[in-house]
Amino acid sequence: MKKNNTESLICEALENIRNDRKIAREFLNEIANQITNDADQNKYLSPVAAKHIETMQRSNEQLVKLISLRQKGNEQSTELTEADKNNLLDFIQNKGNELDGQLD
Repeated sequence: MKKNNTESLICEALENIRNDRKIAREFLNEIANQITNDADQNKYLSPVAAKHIETMQRSNEQLVKLISLRQKGNEQSTELTEADKNNLLDFIQNKGNELDGQLD
C-alpha cells in the first residue's frame, strides 16, 4: 500500500474515532441527565452507559494501534512531543472527571 494512501486511511480512521467518541460522550451525558432526573432509570440505563464506555475504550485501543502504525512509518520520531503529553494528560483528566461525575 502506498504511503499516501495509508496516511489518508489513518486520517480517516482518526476522524471516525473522534466522531464516535463525540457521539458516545453526548449520549453518556444524556444518560447521566436522565438518571439524575429519575433515579429509577438507573437500573435500565447503567448497562447502556457501560456499553458506550466500552466503545470509547475500543476507540482508545484503535488510537494506540494507529499511533503504532505512524511510528513504524516514521522511525526517527518515537518520543511524544510536549503537546502529545499535554493532550494525553488532558484526555485522562477529562475521563476521570466524567467518571467521577457519573459515580456521584
